[in-house]
Amino acid sequence: MSTHTLAPVLTPERLATAYTYGNYRRLIDKLQAEGKTTGTQQSEMLTHYTHLNVQRMQRLDKTTQVLPELQTALQHLQHAYHWLILTEGWCGDAAQIVPVLEAIAQTSNGRISTHYLLRDETPDLMDRYLTNGGRSIPKLIVLNADTLTEVAQWGPRPAEAQQLFQDMKARGASHEEFAEELHGWYARNKTQSTQQELLQLVSKLV
Repeated sequence: MSTHTLAPVLTPERLATAYTYGNYRRLIDKLQAEGKTTGTQQSEMLTHYTHLNVQRMQRLDKTTQVLPELQTALQHLQHAYHWLILTEGWCGDAAQIVPVLEAIAQTSNGRISTHYLLRDETPDLMDRYLTNGGRSIPKLIVLNADTLTEVAQWGPRPAEAQQLFQDMKARGASHEEFAEELHGWYARNKTQSTQQELLQLVSKLV
């Protein structure tokens, strides 16, 4: 989960170009109004997925409650961190996870700041954080706020969901089956696995 490198992951200038959560959400809404989505590929199907994802994010924005033990771990952080998040509006996993990442950061009393970059706009960065050779998102890269060096990474989904994904892939599931099973899993899990894994990550930062 954690790696330690001497070189900054990106420059302060590039970090400054990242979206805030509010701006990321407004970008998705603006593109939706134009019948589009984020990313280099545009299709009616991706726009439909994005519409569903907006609903998912709106629901999670209202209902996500950070676990008490995670709140405690956040209060014990001794240093400041940037959470760099690679995402896209059409990604179903991102819709289920990004609001949770943001809720955790908002609970940290300024110890964690979030910065959102679009996968397709930053291929050089995305290709440093592949999952089994693929550009799977969302991807969280935890940076030391002073040095912008990587101290941890997480994603693209909780281990249980990732295993479900791999099992479906092995049996040749259709995209519709992927979506139904994965989003069903997220609905039943109610952000618990995501939060528990991020609790482990945060605890190692203390």
